[in-house]
Amino acid sequence: MEPALEPGDYVLVNKLLIGPRLFKLTDALDGKRVTIYRVPGLHSIQRNDVLVFHFPHPHTWEKIEMHLLKYYVKRCIGLPGDSVWIRNGYYRIGQRADTLGNAAAQKRISQTPPEMFAQNVYRAFPFDSLLSWNIRQFGPLYLPKEGDEITINRTNYLLYKKVIEWEQQAELSYRDSVVYLNQKPITCYRFQKNYYFMGGDNGENSQDSRYWGLLPEEYIVGKVWKIWKSIDPYTDEFRWDRFLKTVK
Repeated sequence: MEPALEPGDYVLVNKLLIGPRLFKLTDALDGKRVTIYRVPGLHSIQRNDVLVFHFPHPHTWEKIEMHLLKYYVKRCIGLPGDSVWIRNGYYRIGQRADTLGNAAAQKRISQTPPEMFAQNVYRAFPFDSLLSWNIRQFGPLYLPKEGDEITINRTNYLLYKKVIEWEQQAELSYRDSVVYLNQKPITCYRFQKNYYFMGGDNGENSQDSRYWGLLPEEYIVGKVWKIWKSIDPYTDEFRWDRFLKTVK
């Protein structure tokens, strides 16, 4: 998340702003699937908020799981109901031209020839040869909100396979141009949850939604508020210039 956050920063996370979560802690610690309820917060999540969340792929990028002790910090790029694009390295929401994420990092991506990137950095979710999405040209990726219904075709199978399997706790497969949920053919799907798109400020080197896809709302812990301590990892010196700095 450089430059917003630097190695050695310790942050305060405000859970009240978006609402604290309630769930059975013992089940979560045992790795079981838990039902999470969110208490109403002071305001909703906004684009460009810096959020702490449970990384949704602690074991494999092929499956969404919650690891209670594995947290990520990224910036919210897209909200439920948004369509996220990347054009020439820059984030876009529909036809909006708002500045989203770290503009300097996106400029570096836009000015770097594709052949200068490592393939594991350049290629992006869902890693499909026909879509050919990458960190310079990506999307549109629609971010489902609760109650949205989509037609299930090959493209939507690729984009939403992991979230549908997570919601249904069932296998989604594609054979002979037909999508099957638990071996039963389906032609449409109605989402049960809200999903977000997260981006790291260190654009060329960030494990974010460009690579692993959508973040379920209930995995979001809170909004990063301030840096309460910052220790230089190379000198062990306290960085007073970052003490109580607001994270934006």
